[in-house]
Amino acid sequence: MGNKNCQQFQSAVAEYLVRHRSVLDVISKLQESTAHVNRAIVNSVTACGCLKIDASKQLIPNDATFLEMASYMQTHLKGSLCPTCSENIQEEIGDTLFYLAGICALLELDLDKIICKENERLETLGIYNLT
Repeated sequence: MGNKNCQQFQSAVAEYLVRHRSVLDVISKLQESTAHVNRAIVNSVTACGCLKIDASKQLIPNDATFLEMASYMQTHLKGSLCPTCSENIQEEIGDTLFYLAGICALLELDLDKIICKENERLETLGIYNLT
């Protein structure tokens, strides 16, 4: 019941993971690519300005239930990504997915099964998954 695209992606990554075949290289490339995602988001605020961050303390009433908390939590984001920033962030996320799939391939783990298992856990536990 898996996702054929995910399985095909992991197979392609396993095939093309040549230059950085060592698990140590792939781990460091994953960390680097995650930093690039973060930097692309920061650039959308600091260089482009299509996003703004208006961060302040999350105000949650003391009597709010756990289920009500989501309605009080804010993203702190104002605006929306311009097409250029959206494309840049998507490319960086794609690189991150490549190295994540590479780690799974090297460790003989099935990324699709991991995603399905996590989704089942989310569906079973719902909001209580994060407590």
